Amino acid sequence: MKEILKIKNISKDYGIKGFKTNVLKNISLTVNEGDFIAIMGPSGAGKTTLLNLMSTLDKQTSGEIILDGINISKVKNNELSKLRREKIGFIFQDYNLLDNMKLMDNIALPLALGKKKSKEIEAKVFSIAKKFGLENHLDKYPYQLSGGQKQRGAAARSLITNPTVIFADEPTGALDSKSAYELLESLEKINRENNATIIMITHDPLTASYSNEVYMINDGNIKCKLNKGNSRKEFYGKIMDMLASMGGEM
Repeated sequence: MKEILKIKNISKDYGIKGFKTNVLKNISLTVNEGDFIAIMGPSGAGKTTLLNLMSTLDKQTSGEIILDGINISKVKNNELSKLRREKIGFIFQDYNLLDNMKLMDNIALPLALGKKKSKEIEAKVFSIAKKFGLENHLDKYPYQLSGGQKQRGAAARSLITNPTVIFADEPTGALDSKSAYELLESLEKINRENNATIIMITHDPLTASYSNEVYMINDGNIKCKLNKGNSRKEFYGKIMDMLASMGGEM
């Protein structure tokens, strides 16, 4: 199995000498191709900080992060944008679609920036839009779409370049239950059928149950790890038991 992401003893401090806050403490984990991982933890536990480090949006204080064989700790700032564009997809809680562009153009944006041919772009956009049930909404502007459609559009955009890994930061946080279900079903399908590698931050145990592995972070450390097993229902129960054993606060 191909190793996509390896984190080796990373720590992250904020502040100045004498007034430092140690947000992450010597965390290590390995992500293989096709993994769908959820990272959970209470507010302030360090989960978003960890995602920002893994996705090159921030730099660790110590330790190494290897992404698809590249030690991103040693990549120069002017080369990081190219690495993000080629290897990383992002799904944010607030969609980040451009209001003055139709959904098709929003999804196509990473390919357009990569100067791909228009026929190739059109075919890829329609293909990925169909996987997210958006093929009949491509001519609409974001204001004409529901929250769930916007988020699925953002997810489609993140996958259009076939990135090495997709990072999703609370992707269901702004969605109602039906829209959240539709997005999670789509992500699970993409993971299963396309072997997409997904790392998702969430506080919601139901959302986490769509992943294959859950890491629980608290006080800057990985406290435990759960594997899915036979069914999502059973996995949800294991996640709830884990949360109960840790006090139940998220």
